[in-house]
Amino acid sequence: MLSKRVIPTLLINGNKLIKGEKFENHSYVGDPINIVKIFNEKYVDELLLYDIDNSNLNYDLNFKLLKEISGECNMPLTYGGGINNIEQVRKLFNIGIEKISVNSFALENYNLIYDLSSTFGSQSVMVTIDVKKNFFGTNFIYNWRKKKFLKNLKFEDHIKSCIRNGAGEILINIVHNEGMQNGLRLDDLNFLKKEYKLPIIVSGGINSKENIDTLLKSDLIDAVGVGANFIYHGPHKGVVISYYKSS
Repeated sequence: MLSKRVIPTLLINGNKLIKGEKFENHSYVGDPINIVKIFNEKYVDELLLYDIDNSNLNYDLNFKLLKEISGECNMPLTYGGGINNIEQVRKLFNIGIEKISVNSFALENYNLIYDLSSTFGSQSVMVTIDVKKNFFGTNFIYNWRKKKFLKNLKFEDHIKSCIRNGAGEILINIVHNEGMQNGLRLDDLNFLKKEYKLPIIVSGGINSKENIDTLLKSDLIDAVGVGANFIYHGPHKGVVISYYKSS
């Protein structure tokens, strides 16, 4: 049984660390190398890093920056953003990335999950699933790269297909909460089932240590990803890097 984990989640665009709200209106936070050094000093469990440039525009991966980040990183590092083939992942692992996360391309081709898990092992493959409420308050899987709700794809069907094809871990992003620091409640995750036999990470809106503790007491959840709450401090959102584990 894996211990419960608290995982800082960082977004990069180009060579900059950024943060936004609801996956929009991103602002500059700082230099990603410096932020990683601070998290090293705080002995974090692991680190999640997403390049939103690659998620949206399908450019090649920023291997130069990723190599620099992994070289500074003293904790396990997961990377996501624009991954769509085995050779990219092979190169990522060669420069020190420990796990990769696939999202939009996996929605279009479950064989990508199968090929990656067959080649590198399921423990190295995370699938990220974005969940967003529509105008009427109904949760749907959201394809961020194409900016559309997938109303014909049921969450349960998608997650089972990911597991069947070799996903070793699932991360659920609650898009309408992302960056808002308004709290993530278990009620927001009522589409999750207890039957999944792999680690489940949730992210989006976490606002306190108490919020983290409450989530991790549930047997639905194995880890939480935290962004804004570990980056900003106070009503004016001063950049102050923090970290705390669950009790």
